[in-house]
Amino acid sequence: MASGVQVARREGLSLHGLGVICGLTAGVWLGAAEAPTKLVNVGLSPFAVSLCMVAGVFTARWTFPTLLKGTSYVFADLREKKHLIVWALLAGALWAVANTLTVFAIRDVGLAVAFPMWNANSLIGLLWGRVLFRELKGANSKTIVKVVLGGVAIVAAAVMLGFSTLHDGGTTTKHAVSGILAALGASLMWGTMYVPYRKAYISGMNPLSFVTAFTVGELLTVFALAAALGGGTHAVLAEVARAKGVLFWLFLGGFVWVIGDLFQQFAAKYLGIGRGIPLSNTNQLWGLAWGALVFGELATADRGHKILVIAGSAIMILGAYAISTAVAGAREHSSTNEALLRECQRYGLNYDRTIAAMAGEEFGREGERRRWWDYAIVATATGVFVWLGLHAEVPPLRMDMRWVALLGVLLVVSLVVGGWSLWRRTRFS
Repeated sequence: MASGVQVARREGLSLHGLGVICGLTAGVWLGAAEAPTKLVNVGLSPFAVSLCMVAGVFTARWTFPTLLKGTSYVFADLREKKHLIVWALLAGALWAVANTLTVFAIRDVGLAVAFPMWNANSLIGLLWGRVLFRELKGANSKTIVKVVLGGVAIVAAAVMLGFSTLHDGGTTTKHAVSGILAALGASLMWGTMYVPYRKAYISGMNPLSFVTAFTVGELLTVFALAAALGGGTHAVLAEVARAKGVLFWLFLGGFVWVIGDLFQQFAAKYLGIGRGIPLSNTNQLWGLAWGALVFGELATADRGHKILVIAGSAIMILGAYAISTAVAGAREHSSTNEALLRECQRYGLNYDRTIAAMAGEEFGREGERRRWWDYAIVATATGVFVWLGLHAEVPPLRMDMRWVALLGVLLVVSLVVGGWSLWRRTRFS
């Protein structure tokens, strides 16, 4: 049987190329997902915003795996790798804490300042990938330089883009210190969250199965945070009920985030966290586009801040290019296979099946037949969004709808390109 890499190459696209497409597509969608959190500035508490977004995330995380693979496939994959369920729950809990911290950060220092700070998570992920999974071991010096400097360049560019929106007093408040600490805490949480990601995919788990368990951990953690720190679950739910008109937008933010995160998961699977996460963190460019073009965050920017935008964007593009061209060689692949073998020996997994699954070769796997409840899940999720949409109100924020339409078209184009590439090469495996 040919390896997944050989299959992909025969079809004209290496798995490295597929991972790059997934990482860049993730950046487009993750950048758009943060825009709805600006609603925290219209009176909702951070816990209410986080809870609403996670509810949207929960809805989407069950919908997409069901739609693409079916629940029979997902649960068969989870049963086969039961030891990874606890890791998925842990990753969900880390995400929930980080997401709540980002809402505090946005409230206290603004999206433009907080965004680049928590995007330093890619450097934390790079460190964990090297220490725990021996990523880049065996790589030549040129490849190492591309990955490390590319990751650093993306983070540096993110900082530049963040500062580009700090003018005329910026958006900082008297709580700036707490906002910065919240953003840095989110960076640490998210950077560590990638450890369960890589552990799951090096064991052959499908990202769609992983996120199904992941979402349970994040939803339970958000409820726990609301109960402990937000005045109790009843108080938060009452606040949510009073904000019925904006729930659609927060649910939509969670839904958009899930699409980006799924592509990020596939990027982490095919590139590793050292390469995949920095590429997905190009979301700073897209976050800036939404902030500047839709919400007018650069409307009064002077020449110096505009230079920061141009320079930061150029550096980020160069960093992404460097990582995109840092293709793993034979020695690095051998090191990855050694890490995979250790996982198989530790948990009693079949090595041949695991290495095939890690390479995306699951075309012949059984159990993808849709059941009646699969259609019910999708219909229920659709019904939730329709109901919320019927009660939605235009947020009391100034927005340029022409740019909303254009950026929306770019979202759809990136989804088509990324989704088609994944389906054609791996059938979403």
